[in-house]
Amino acid sequence: MLITAYWVLTCLMISATVLPLSHMGAWWIRDLDFPRLHFVIISFIVGIAACLTLDISHIYTKLIIAIHIICFSYHAYWILPYTIFFPKSVAKSKYDNTKNSISLFSSNVLTPNKNTQALKDLIAEYKPNILVTLETDKRWQAALDELKVDYPYTVACPQDNLYGMHVYSNLPLENTRIEFLIEDNIPSIHACIKHPSGAKIRAHFLHPAPPSPTENASSSERDAELIVVAKSLASDDGPIIVTGDLNDVAWSKSTQIFRRLSNLQDPRIGRGMFNTFHADHWFLRWPLDHIFHSKHFTVEEIKRVYLEGSDHFALYSRLQLEVNPNESTPINTEVTEDDRELIKRRETEQNSANKKVHNPT
Repeated sequence: MLITAYWVLTCLMISATVLPLSHMGAWWIRDLDFPRLHFVIISFIVGIAACLTLDISHIYTKLIIAIHIICFSYHAYWILPYTIFFPKSVAKSKYDNTKNSISLFSSNVLTPNKNTQALKDLIAEYKPNILVTLETDKRWQAALDELKVDYPYTVACPQDNLYGMHVYSNLPLENTRIEFLIEDNIPSIHACIKHPSGAKIRAHFLHPAPPSPTENASSSERDAELIVVAKSLASDDGPIIVTGDLNDVAWSKSTQIFRRLSNLQDPRIGRGMFNTFHADHWFLRWPLDHIFHSKHFTVEEIKRVYLEGSDHFALYSRLQLEVNPNESTPINTEVTEDDRELIKRRETEQNSANKKVHNPT
């Protein structure tokens, strides 16, 4: 019975490791990208337990241990960059120059959350230049209207479908627009931030729908939105910031492709995972809320902030706009042939979905 239990656990771990290697976008496969840290822990525990409770000289015991060593190593490879044991991808700012800094506070508030004052208190405490709110509806918009005194530049897209979005800024915004890049009810906000230094920072605020049994059956829509934005940034050599709830983990294939296509950097590399969801369950957390930027920035601070009433932690980021762009580069910057195949597959899937919508049978 004991050896059978170990084999069941081992087969499940093999499946959880092998299935995400495919390009299939089914939600139950893509969601296996999320708990890689959990798989590391499980493989470690099962491998140690097998050593202690089974006959180590038996070939089946050796095979079980070997499999869990491989699974442990594979999943650890993906999450290692998002620990303090990995070199930082983005340098820490060498000085605190208020004129050159920019701070952002991105918060998925959870639409039913009625504690709007908690967010306003956090904004008063952190005083970010840019506030991005996700899942905000008209009720939230009315509650946050008082922020316009200090944040006169706003873009509002209230919705009742958990995908409303607002941007509040104390820096001038130009060329603001709300776009529905892939799905008709999933907005994104795009703008140009006029920085006090004279620089114009291209900014994109995203919240694509996740692959899940209650949302989209496939990751195609989410991945396609990330690809569209990444391609639009690829040839831009000016300062860029992308933030929001991507409903994807930092180490997934789709997010890695987004970074490689856009040439943006992830300041969390070498600093930590900054798991923002789920705020109420410490044992089930992953980094769904993100901040990416171009090589023009260094990092002053990144912080996860608890927001009472929400299922997400907020993400506070303070960056320094450098006069001379830093030399550090993101890991794995080259778009591989496997990346191109996945990009082509997601674009094909999305084109087919669009045809079905516009040409219903």
